[in-house]
Amino acid sequence: MSVVAADGTCHTAAPQSAGRAAAGAVLLVGAPNVGKSALFNRLTGSYAAVSNYPGTSVEVARGVMRTGDTTWDVLDTPGLYSLLPTTEEERVTQRIVLDGAADVLVHVIDAKNLERMLPLTLQLVELGRPLVVALNMMDEAERLDIRIDVPLLARRLGVQVVPVVAVSGRGLDELRQAVTAAEGHGAAVVPAYGNGAGQAVNRIADAMDSGGVRLRDHVQARIDRIDVRALAALALQGDNEARARLQQVAPLLDMDHLIAGTAAQLDGPPAYRMAFERRRAAQQMLDGVVAAGRGQRAPWVDGLGRLLARPATGLPVLAVVLYLGLYRFVGEFGAGFMVDAIEGILFENLLNPFFESVFAFVPWEWLRALFVGEFGVLTLGLRYAVAIILPVVGAFFLFFSVLEDTGYFPRLALLVDRAFKRIGLSGRAVIPMVLGFACTTMATMVTRTLETRRERLLATVLLALAVPCSAQLGVIIAILAGAPAALAVWTGVLVGSFLLVGLVTARLMPGAPATFHMELPPLRLPRPGNVLTKTYTRMHWYFVEVLPLFLLASVLLWIGDLTGGLGVVLSVLTPVVHALELPSDTATVFLFGFFRRDYGAAGLFEMSQQGLLSLRQLTVAAVTLTLFVPCVAQFLMMMKERGTRAALAVAAFVTPFAFGTGWLLNIVLRTAGW
Repeated sequence: MSVVAADGTCHTAAPQSAGRAAAGAVLLVGAPNVGKSALFNRLTGSYAAVSNYPGTSVEVARGVMRTGDTTWDVLDTPGLYSLLPTTEEERVTQRIVLDGAADVLVHVIDAKNLERMLPLTLQLVELGRPLVVALNMMDEAERLDIRIDVPLLARRLGVQVVPVVAVSGRGLDELRQAVTAAEGHGAAVVPAYGNGAGQAVNRIADAMDSGGVRLRDHVQARIDRIDVRALAALALQGDNEARARLQQVAPLLDMDHLIAGTAAQLDGPPAYRMAFERRRAAQQMLDGVVAAGRGQRAPWVDGLGRLLARPATGLPVLAVVLYLGLYRFVGEFGAGFMVDAIEGILFENLLNPFFESVFAFVPWEWLRALFVGEFGVLTLGLRYAVAIILPVVGAFFLFFSVLEDTGYFPRLALLVDRAFKRIGLSGRAVIPMVLGFACTTMATMVTRTLETRRERLLATVLLALAVPCSAQLGVIIAILAGAPAALAVWTGVLVGSFLLVGLVTARLMPGAPATFHMELPPLRLPRPGNVLTKTYTRMHWYFVEVLPLFLLASVLLWIGDLTGGLGVVLSVLTPVVHALELPSDTATVFLFGFFRRDYGAAGLFEMSQQGLLSLRQLTVAAVTLTLFVPCVAQFLMMMKERGTRAALAVAAFVTPFAFGTGWLLNIVLRTAGW
C-alpha cells in the first residue's frame, strides 16, 4: 500500500520563553544527501547556530524545535553511513550518538533507497534508545511509484516511521508528534543476526553481565543509556571507541582478549560478517514492505545521469558547464560587466570623490591616508571588497548553487574518481576541490570529510597550490579574456601543476589508496527558492568574513607604509619579481595576495587596467599569483585542520614552486616570441 502523510505546516522555531517547557534534545542522524539539513532547517527555522564539537574542528548545527508549548533542542550531525566510522566527521557523529545526551534519535532516510539505508537504522535500533524514522523524499518515491507499507515497517522495526518531504514541509507535524511520543520509550525490537554474528555479540554482552556489571545500571550517564549489545557489536568490528567504553564499565575484564577470542570464532573478518548479516536482516525486514511500479520519472533522466558520469560524455558536458558557468557567467558577467558597473559608476564617480571630500579637512596627510590614501580603508579596502570581489563571488555562488541543486556534483565525483585515484585522491575529493573555486579557506575545512589523513593532506596541498578561489578566478579570467592564448597557457600551467604535484606527492606520501562511496541523489530541476537562499547565505557568510579582512589588510599596509616595514618586505620581493621580468609594482600585488588571494587579483586587475603589463608579463604574473602562497585565512585554516608543522611545510613548498614556475614560464614565452 502507498502511504501519503498529510501536508505539514512549517513552524518557525522560537527561543525558549517563560511558560514554555524544555522537553529535551533531538538528534538528526543519516547518510549524506538524504535531506537531513533541509529537515533541520524546516524544524528549527532561523534559530540555528553552528559550533565545533569539543576537541575537534567538526561543526555541528544546533537549533530549537517547537511542539505546542514545548521546545526541543535539535542537533544536525554530520552525515554517516554506519556507526563504524571512517572519517573524522563520522567519528564525531558516532560519539554524539553513543554519549546518550539526546533524548530522541531521528534517523532521516531516503525513501527511494530503503534497502541501503536500513542497515544504519538497525544499528540505531540496537542502541535501545528512543528512535523515530523519518522517510524523507516521499514525493520522489511516489513519482517513481515506489509504494511503502509504513505501518508494517514500523511494526517490524519497533519504532515510529513517519513519511515526510523536507523541502516542502509535508509530514512535519506528524514528525513532531512522533518525537514527543517516542521520548522515554526505547526500540521494542532487537535485530537478530545469523551465522554466528548474533552469538558473538551476545557472548561479549554476557561476559559483561557475568562479571557482575550491567551497563544499564552504571552510574556514568554518558554510558548507561546505550544497550551493551550495540557497543559489543561495534567493539567486535574493531571500533576502539566502543571497546574503550566497555572497558570503562568492566575494568577487570581483559577486553582485548575477550574481543579477539570472540572474533576468531567467526567465519571471516568481524566487520565484514556483521555488515553482511545486518544487510541480510534489512532485506528480510523489507520483504513485503516495498513494492516498486513503473514510476513516473522519464527514462531519459536516469540515462542522462549515467551519461554525466561517463568520461566519453561527461567530460564534454563538464567543459560546457565550465565554459558557460565560469568563463561566461562568472568571468565575463560577474568580473566584467558587474565589476565595471559597480566600480566605475558607484565608486569612481560617486563614493571615492565623496570620501575624499569628507576627509579633506584632516590636516595630517599620514592620518588622511588611512582612510582615502593609496592604502585607505575606504578607497582601497572597501572598494576592492565591494566593487571587485563581491560581484564575482556572488556570480560564482549563484552558479554553484544551481549545480548543487540539480544533483550534478555527485555525478561529477564519479566522473573524476578514476583520474583522482592517480593523484592519491578519490572522487569524494571533488567536493572540496569544487568548493575551493568558491573559497579555498572553506574548502580546506571541508577536507575533513575525506576518509584518510593522507587524502586530507594531499587535498590541502593541492588546494593551497593550484585551486584559485572564485574572486581570484573571476578577476583573472576577466583580465585574460581578451587574449585566449594567454588564458589557455594559464589554464594549462595550473592543470599541469595540479596533476604533477598530485602524482609526485601521492607516490612519496605513505598510506593506503583512497576508497570511494557516495549516495547519488536524483537529477532534478533546481528550485529557485533553494538556489536563492543558498546563494544569499553564502554571499552573506563570505562578505561578513572578507570585508573585515580587507579593511584590516588596508590598515596593515598603511602601518607598513608609515613605518617603513612595507618597504622592507617589498625590497625582498622586488628582486624576485624582477627575476620574472615583471615591474617593481608587481611586488605589491604579491604582498596583497598574501593577505587575500582575491586582494592580490584585484591589484593585478588594476595594473592591467592601467596598461602597466605586457601580455607576457600579465600571463606570468597571473600564473605565479595563482600558485603563490595561500592567503592568511587559508593558512590559519591549514594550521587548524592539519597542524602548524604541516601548514608551514605546505607554505615552504608552494612559495618556491610558484616563483620557479613563473620563472620557467617567462623563459618559455619569451623564447616563443611573446
